[in-house]
Amino acid sequence: MQHDLLHAENVALRDIARQHETPTYVYSRAALTQAFERFQAGLIGQNHLICFAVKANPSLAILNLFARLGAGFDIVSGGELARVLAAGGDPKKVVFSGVGKSHAEIQAALEAGIFCFNVESANELDRIQEVAARLGKTAPVSLRVNPNVDAKTHPYISTGLKNNKFGVAFEDALRLYEKAAQLPNIDVHGVDCHIGSQITELSPFLDALDKVLGLVDALAAKGIHIQHIDVGGGVGITYNDETPPDFAAYTAAILQKLAGRDVKVLFEPGRALVGNAGVLLTKVEYLKPGESKNFAIVDAAMNDLMRPALYDAYHNITAIAPSTAQAQVYEIVGPVCESGDFLGHDRSLAIAEGDYLAIHSAGAYGMSMASNYNTRARAAEVLVDGAEVHVIRAREQIADLFKLERTLP
Repeated sequence: MQHDLLHAENVALRDIARQHETPTYVYSRAALTQAFERFQAGLIGQNHLICFAVKANPSLAILNLFARLGAGFDIVSGGELARVLAAGGDPKKVVFSGVGKSHAEIQAALEAGIFCFNVESANELDRIQEVAARLGKTAPVSLRVNPNVDAKTHPYISTGLKNNKFGVAFEDALRLYEKAAQLPNIDVHGVDCHIGSQITELSPFLDALDKVLGLVDALAAKGIHIQHIDVGGGVGITYNDETPPDFAAYTAAILQKLAGRDVKVLFEPGRALVGNAGVLLTKVEYLKPGESKNFAIVDAAMNDLMRPALYDAYHNITAIAPSTAQAQVYEIVGPVCESGDFLGHDRSLAIAEGDYLAIHSAGAYGMSMASNYNTRARAAEVLVDGAEVHVIRAREQIADLFKLERTLP
């Protein structure tokens, strides 16, 4: 092994970049497996289900890996349900979240036999009742309760405040549960709460859970008994200098709140399981010195990794091999025709044209948010397993991008 090169498991990233070209997403099977097993370790002896949030990374290979490890899945669309089923996921371990479930999506989920719908509005509850009645089925539901708790995260990924579009207002939840309990094709199973993503403190989770447990007790007093509590996801990862709670502290704090309650507990981690299990490889195309800034123009762009442009998010960026170049401070930017097309600001790097960079912490909301803006083909994806490299998504070809289009007659 060449110790001066950056590796994924036993494979040098430079070798992957040269063989598979760039941009390419690289994931580690060991890192994915270890993350899941660390999360699960704190739940031994507790009736639980870990539902991976598919939107974080919907790769069939990664979904299949988690399914083999015993995971369930949190989905937000019919397309994600289809992916889970194609990857070998068990529909009986699927929870369906999302504010805009269509008739067709609800029908597909009922026909697949999912574990539960996380209902996000009174009108959605009516629609699920309507579809279930038409199919002659009973729909298992929980209400996603919005506890009006500040997750202390980026406003675009905060979901538990009154001004967010998600969930049922806490003040309306009891009344809506009473209605649900009376609907002939609805089976009230649980209560759900998800307050946001990339949360780095325990207190918001616990504050939200306190409110949920108060609701559970109020429901019990009215004869509505909850079988499971879904505490959502949102545990953050370290991108730069964040110090999120480790899985053991997080699960211990949740289980302490649930002590003495005979309920199944569901978790919906996404980023926490995949975020730091992947990198995005890119090549330096041009070094462009400027009067006030130096630019390193790379072949990855905002269409490949949207988070910096969308959230001003930080990703560590490193060279994957030593260089004889002198270190300078660069703006790391892509070829897309937008001033917002950047991947990193003010990065000190010793690089030359043709060198390869790794953009770290790219396993979550990287490829899943990629687009074809500027008619750019999306990146390849590979998964490293020890010394083996598996192509889990071939690089798109430009012709693929317009094969469904037609010119006018």
